[in-house]
Amino acid sequence: MQRRLLLSTVLALTALSAGAESPVVRPYAPPPASRIGGLMHISIVDRTNGAELPIYRHRGEYWVAGRPGARYAIRARNAMGERVMAVMSVDGVNVVTGETAGIGQNGYVFGPRERSDITGWRKSDSQIAAFEFAAAGNSYASRTGRPDDVGVIGVAMFRERRPEPPVVTPYPSRDEYSNSNRERRSEAPPPPSSMGDARAKAAPPAGSADMASESSAGAMARQSAPSPSLGTAHGRRETSYVGKTTFERASSQPDEVIRIRYDSRENLVAAGVIPMPQRWPRPSGPSPFPGSDPGYVPDPPARY
Repeated sequence: MQRRLLLSTVLALTALSAGAESPVVRPYAPPPASRIGGLMHISIVDRTNGAELPIYRHRGEYWVAGRPGARYAIRARNAMGERVMAVMSVDGVNVVTGETAGIGQNGYVFGPRERSDITGWRKSDSQIAAFEFAAAGNSYASRTGRPDDVGVIGVAMFRERRPEPPVVTPYPSRDEYSNSNRERRSEAPPPPSSMGDARAKAAPPAGSADMASESSAGAMARQSAPSPSLGTAHGRRETSYVGKTTFERASSQPDEVIRIRYDSRENLVAAGVIPMPQRWPRPSGPSPFPGSDPGYVPDPPARY
């Protein structure tokens, strides 16, 4: 009798497993990173608890979720064995000068392997105004008449120009010296072209049309967001000392550019940036299956 009961139990469990619905297979979502970048490792730090915010990659862009009222910092670590200059912008505004951001502006110079937290808008050599997540309308960029690029953090990195080694040329012979002089006299250098320089200065930067379309797309996304979008406010004053140094860029174009967009967690979940796990829908009223952990029947509590 006991053997039949055990056999029927096994058959029942097997039938239940065969008749159960197959689990929903969701596409693989890589875990969020905490820092990105090659020349420098860039991360966004929540200054309330000191944790680096998860950086989500979605459709070729990086995103972080901020909390209104929370102060944050841009953490940068030089990964190179040489000095690197970082021009930083928040909401399209240079964090050092307050100008509408451009790659040719002032920035911070990091020594080899040096790490530092940039915690706010630079007010002087000894003070900053803290970066603070706030409603887009209360951001520093919006309050200064520049609301189009609210919701993005940028870091443009430049290598330092190294001194070129001196070129040692052999002393020319008498015949070579006289021939080179005659050639130089016969060839007059062409006059410089001022029109070419003027056209270069007046030409828009490469990718400006793409940036304009991205800005308009971002504005449309903010209008349809389920909750108010975030910007970065001009927070309270804090002590932060900085020195000055000289830095000659190896190139006028940055060697690497990091762009991190941000918004509230609610908006990023609604936009599909932050994936949410599927859960069994709990019905209204009493639930026949209130527990979610599978297991077996536990022993009852001891009698008193």
